Amino acid sequence: MDLNPEGMSQETFGMVTNYIEEVKELLSTEIWENIFLDCTKNEVLIFWLLYRKSEVNMSEIAEYIHVPLNTATGVVGRMEKNGLLERYRSAEDKRVVLIRFSERGRVQFQKLFNEIMYYVVQVMGTLTREETALFGKMMVKVIDVLKQERKKEETAKKVRKITIE
Repeated sequence: MDLNPEGMSQETFGMVTNYIEEVKELLSTEIWENIFLDCTKNEVLIFWLLYRKSEVNMSEIAEYIHVPLNTATGVVGRMEKNGLLERYRSAEDKRVVLIRFSERGRVQFQKLFNEIMYYVVQVMGTLTREETALFGKMMVKVIDVLKQERKKEETAKKVRKITIE
Protein backbone atom coordinates (compact mmCIF):
# COMPACT_ATOMS: atom_id res chain seq x y z
CA MET A 1 0.00 0.00 0.00
CA ASP A 2 1.45 3.38 -1.04
CA LEU A 3 0.52 6.13 1.43
CA ASN A 4 2.83 8.77 -0.02
CA PRO A 5 0.64 11.87 -0.59
CA GLU A 6 0.63 13.38 -4.05
CA GLY A 7 3.19 16.13 -4.45
CA MET A 8 5.48 14.92 -1.65
CA SER A 9 8.91 13.71 -2.67
CA GLN A 10 9.94 10.20 -1.68
CA GLU A 11 12.75 11.70 0.40
CA THR A 12 10.40 13.98 2.35
CA PHE A 13 7.91 11.15 2.82
CA GLY A 14 10.69 8.94 4.16
CA MET A 15 11.75 11.69 6.57
CA VAL A 16 8.20 12.12 7.86
CA THR A 17 7.67 8.39 8.40
CA ASN A 18 11.02 8.16 10.21
CA TYR A 19 10.04 11.07 12.49
CA ILE A 20 6.74 9.36 13.29
CA GLU A 21 8.60 6.19 14.23
CA GLU A 22 10.98 8.12 16.47
CA VAL A 23 8.28 10.26 18.09
CA LYS A 24 5.75 7.47 18.68
CA GLU A 25 7.21 6.80 22.10
CA LEU A 26 6.35 10.34 23.10
CA LEU A 27 2.71 9.52 22.51
CA SER A 28 2.71 6.70 25.05
CA THR A 29 0.11 6.68 27.79
CA GLU A 30 2.74 7.34 30.44
CA ILE A 31 4.05 10.49 28.74
CA TRP A 32 0.52 11.76 28.00
CA GLU A 33 -0.47 11.22 31.64
CA ASN A 34 2.75 12.85 32.80
CA ILE A 35 2.22 15.94 30.66
CA PHE A 36 -1.56 16.24 30.82
CA LEU A 37 -2.08 14.61 34.23
CA ASP A 38 -4.80 12.30 32.93
CA CYS A 39 -6.88 15.17 31.48
CA THR A 40 -8.90 14.99 28.28
CA LYS A 41 -8.41 17.54 25.52
CA ASN A 42 -11.61 19.37 26.50
CA GLU A 43 -10.56 19.48 30.15
CA VAL A 44 -7.18 20.93 29.19
CA LEU A 45 -8.93 23.56 27.05
CA ILE A 46 -11.32 24.45 29.88
CA PHE A 47 -8.35 24.76 32.24
CA TRP A 48 -6.69 27.11 29.76
CA LEU A 49 -9.83 29.22 29.36
CA LEU A 50 -10.20 29.55 33.12
CA TYR A 51 -6.54 30.45 33.45
CA ARG A 52 -7.06 33.25 30.96
CA LYS A 53 -10.44 34.52 32.21
CA SER A 54 -10.73 33.37 35.88
CA GLU A 55 -14.47 32.74 35.59
CA VAL A 56 -16.78 31.89 32.69
CA ASN A 57 -20.31 30.74 32.02
CA MET A 58 -21.27 27.50 30.34
CA SER A 59 -21.96 29.12 26.95
CA GLU A 60 -18.45 30.60 26.88
CA ILE A 61 -16.99 27.17 27.58
CA ALA A 62 -19.06 25.47 24.86
CA GLU A 63 -18.05 28.11 22.33
CA TYR A 64 -14.39 27.97 23.32
CA ILE A 65 -14.04 24.19 23.05
CA HIS A 66 -16.32 23.99 19.98
CA VAL A 67 -18.90 21.59 21.39
CA PRO A 68 -22.66 21.76 21.99
CA LEU A 69 -23.80 23.16 25.33
CA ASN A 70 -24.91 19.74 26.62
CA THR A 71 -21.43 18.30 25.92
CA ALA A 72 -19.75 21.20 27.72
CA THR A 73 -22.15 20.71 30.65
CA GLY A 74 -21.15 17.05 30.88
CA VAL A 75 -17.42 17.82 30.82
CA VAL A 76 -17.80 20.56 33.46
CA GLY A 77 -19.97 18.24 35.55
CA ARG A 78 -17.25 15.56 35.56
CA MET A 79 -14.60 18.14 36.39
CA GLU A 80 -16.77 19.50 39.21
CA LYS A 81 -17.37 15.97 40.53
CA ASN A 82 -13.58 15.44 40.52
CA GLY A 83 -13.16 18.61 42.56
CA LEU A 84 -11.40 20.58 39.81
CA LEU A 85 -14.05 23.27 39.22
CA GLU A 86 -16.84 24.89 41.11
CA ARG A 87 -20.07 26.50 39.99
CA TYR A 88 -21.48 29.54 41.77
CA ARG A 89 -24.11 32.22 41.24
CA SER A 90 -23.01 35.61 39.95
CA ALA A 91 -23.16 38.37 42.56
CA GLU A 92 -24.50 40.81 39.93
CA ASP A 93 -27.20 38.51 38.53
CA LYS A 94 -28.29 35.52 40.61
CA ARG A 95 -29.71 33.83 37.48
CA VAL A 96 -26.22 33.47 36.00
CA VAL A 97 -24.12 30.47 36.98
CA LEU A 98 -20.36 30.91 36.63
CA ILE A 99 -17.54 28.37 36.66
CA ARG A 100 -14.12 28.85 38.22
CA PHE A 101 -11.20 26.76 39.46
CA SER A 102 -11.55 25.04 42.79
CA GLU A 103 -8.38 25.08 44.88
CA ARG A 104 -7.64 21.52 43.75
CA GLY A 105 -8.22 22.54 40.11
CA ARG A 106 -5.89 25.51 40.46
CA VAL A 107 -3.16 23.20 41.81
CA GLN A 108 -3.82 20.66 39.02
CA PHE A 109 -3.61 23.37 36.37
CA GLN A 110 -0.38 24.71 37.84
CA LYS A 111 1.12 21.20 37.66
CA LEU A 112 -0.11 20.81 34.08
CA PHE A 113 1.29 24.20 33.08
CA ASN A 114 4.64 23.53 34.78
CA GLU A 115 4.95 20.14 33.08
CA ILE A 116 4.22 21.58 29.63
CA MET A 117 6.61 24.47 30.20
CA TYR A 118 9.31 22.01 31.31
CA TYR A 119 9.15 20.29 27.92
CA VAL A 120 8.97 23.60 26.02
CA VAL A 121 12.09 24.86 27.83
CA GLN A 122 13.90 21.56 27.19
CA VAL A 123 13.16 21.67 23.44
CA MET A 124 13.72 25.39 22.98
CA GLY A 125 16.98 25.17 24.93
CA THR A 126 18.44 22.90 22.27
CA LEU A 127 17.76 25.38 19.45
CA THR A 128 20.08 28.08 18.19
CA ARG A 129 18.78 31.63 17.74
CA GLU A 130 18.38 30.97 13.99
CA GLU A 131 16.56 27.68 14.60
CA THR A 132 14.23 29.39 17.07
CA ALA A 133 13.37 32.04 14.47
CA LEU A 134 12.82 29.34 11.83
CA PHE A 135 10.69 27.34 14.25
CA GLY A 136 8.51 30.41 14.83
CA LYS A 137 8.05 30.90 11.10
CA MET A 138 7.22 27.22 10.65
CA MET A 139 4.62 27.35 13.42
CA VAL A 140 2.92 30.31 11.74
CA LYS A 141 2.66 28.22 8.56
CA VAL A 142 1.36 25.19 10.44
CA ILE A 143 -1.30 27.33 12.11
CA ASP A 144 -2.29 28.83 8.74
CA VAL A 145 -2.72 25.37 7.20
CA LEU A 146 -4.76 24.18 10.18
CA LYS A 147 -6.98 27.28 9.96
CA GLN A 148 -7.60 26.61 6.28
CA GLU A 149 -8.53 23.01 7.05
CA ARG A 150 -10.87 24.17 9.81
CA LYS A 151 -12.60 26.53 7.39
CA LYS A 152 -13.06 23.66 4.92
CA GLU A 153 -14.61 21.51 7.66
CA GLU A 154 -16.95 24.28 8.79
CA THR A 155 -18.03 24.96 5.21
CA ALA A 156 -18.67 21.25 4.62
CA LYS A 157 -20.76 21.06 7.81
CA LYS A 158 -22.88 24.06 6.81
CA VAL A 159 -23.74 22.59 3.42
CA ARG A 160 -25.83 19.64 4.39
CA LYS A 161 -28.06 18.06 1.80
CA ILE A 162 -31.10 16.09 2.86
CA THR A 163 -32.64 13.83 0.28
CA ILE A 164 -36.43 13.77 0.43
CA GLU A 165 -38.12 10.88 -1.24
